[in-house]
Amino acid sequence: MAGIKALVGLSFSGAVGLTFLLLGCAIEQYGVYWPLFVLIFYALSPLPVFISRRLGDDADSSSNACRELSIFVTTGIVVSAFGLPVVLARNSTIQWGACGLVMTGNVVIFLTILGFFVVFGGGDDFSWEQW
Repeated sequence: MAGIKALVGLSFSGAVGLTFLLLGCAIEQYGVYWPLFVLIFYALSPLPVFISRRLGDDADSSSNACRELSIFVTTGIVVSAFGLPVVLARNSTIQWGACGLVMTGNVVIFLTILGFFVVFGGGDDFSWEQW
C-alpha cells in the first residue's frame, strides 16, 4: 500500500510541475510555446541511470565507472533543462516571467524524477528495475 501512495504522490507532483510548464507557455501575455522543448529533457534525464543499472554490475561498490558516467550525463541533461529557458529569455524569445514559471516547473519535475528513483530504486518486491 505504501508503494501505491508514493506513486499517487509522485503523479500529483508531476502534474503540478507540468502545470507550471504549461502556464509559462499558455498565459496570454507570454503566448509562446518554445519552453515546451524542455519536455525532451524530462524524457531524457532518467535514461542514463536506467541504462547504467541495466549494464552495470551490482557489486555494491562505492565507485562504478558506468554509474559515474550516467550521473555525469544526467547532470548535463538537467543543467541543459535549466539553461534552455534562460537562453530563450535572454534572447527575448520568451519573457522572464515565463522563464520563472518554466524554472519552477523544472524544479518540481526533477524532484519528482528523483523521488521516483528514491522510492522505487531499491531491490524490494515492488521495483521498476526490470524495465
